[in-house]
Amino acid sequence: MEKREIRPLKGPVALKLRLPGSKSLTQRALLCAALAEGFSEIRNPLLSEDTELLAAALRVSGCAVELRDGSFTVSGIKGRPSFSGKEIFFGNNGTGSRFFLAYAALTRKGEVVLYGKPRLHERPMGPLISALRDLGARVECLEREGYLPVRVLPGELSGGRIRLPATHSSQYISALLLIGPYLPGGLELEIEGEMVSTPYVELTLSVMRAFGAEVERISGGFRVREGGYRGRPYEVEGDASSASYFLILPALLGGSVKVENLPPDSPQADTLLLKILSGIGGLVESAGGGVRVSFSERPRAFEVNLREAPDLFPTLCVLAAVAEGRSRIYGAPHLRYKECDRIAAMATELKKCGVSLTEFPDGIEIQGGTPLRGAEIETYDDHRIAMAFAVLGLKVPGMVIRNPACVAKSFPEFWDYLERVYSSLGISPLYRHT
Repeated sequence: MEKREIRPLKGPVALKLRLPGSKSLTQRALLCAALAEGFSEIRNPLLSEDTELLAAALRVSGCAVELRDGSFTVSGIKGRPSFSGKEIFFGNNGTGSRFFLAYAALTRKGEVVLYGKPRLHERPMGPLISALRDLGARVECLEREGYLPVRVLPGELSGGRIRLPATHSSQYISALLLIGPYLPGGLELEIEGEMVSTPYVELTLSVMRAFGAEVERISGGFRVREGGYRGRPYEVEGDASSASYFLILPALLGGSVKVENLPPDSPQADTLLLKILSGIGGLVESAGGGVRVSFSERPRAFEVNLREAPDLFPTLCVLAAVAEGRSRIYGAPHLRYKECDRIAAMATELKKCGVSLTEFPDGIEIQGGTPLRGAEIETYDDHRIAMAFAVLGLKVPGMVIRNPACVAKSFPEFWDYLERVYSSLGISPLYRHT
């Protein structure tokens, strides 16, 4: 297996970056553009394994999706996907596979099988499948009820009122909302309980509205009017999740980092990091349409509920390991069903580095500020674990990342961007590959 040893830095850093587009926004924009009437250009998209798998799936449905000069051009199918029995592979793309399942349920011509890597087949789909069936979809689970692989057969969906428990993934809510404009009479989605990852649903609403959908919040849920989407140019802002690995560098090494294309008021869930950094001694400033983070002292410990922003978990674990005091990161039991069990994985690998911690069902407590040591990090084929420990390796000597290529899932250019940290200091990265 390939490994990459990270060369540590002494800092402080002085870095300015323009990052690839948001994965969450790119995938939502691709779905809306594919369903739309007319032509769309999605500018500054994230080009990664997940987004390219979704683009390839959309092509199978009869939608023309091309990559031109770094933008996706999409010729919409007016809400009428069609299939020829071909199987579609989604790797570990949980978001894309859930969105595409709802999209495929609109078909009135041909059938399709959706499948992925073994880990994707362990991620639950049951509530979404049940809701789609209630709308008239014909979905067959091929191995285990409520999980991929599934076969989607042609049917005739109807609109109306659907109930969905809020305790389940927000991706189910978003998947149903995205197809709402193409349901006869529209869709009224009642959410039972308090939603998780609410900002991701807000992202969905913002993209839907950008493509012309009429969608509104109502008491207890959402209402989507029948009417469809219209093709348009759409600019994707920088990815807040990808930015997180660089925005914590001043906390680790001192200095400042500016991300030029991430507005501090972005609706992306992971901009929660900016509030956290501000609260533990960082200076967070709006800077020409982007954001700048600076630290001149050691970060303090923190406590944060990650119910709304679970993807920040690996980044915050690294931050907690170097902060002064005991930090608590909680509220995200669904982290155990991501690309890996992220809570257990981060606990295991942090212990290798000498971190004292306590693992809980919904999170972790970390005693920071103690001497750390490098270790060979198992990444569990999880992009976020690889990137988080690579950043920690800039502070802690001897950090070795196994399977560094797994970052391709969400940020294939991560290692190139990490090299810019060294370049900004006039230092060669001197990575060692084995």
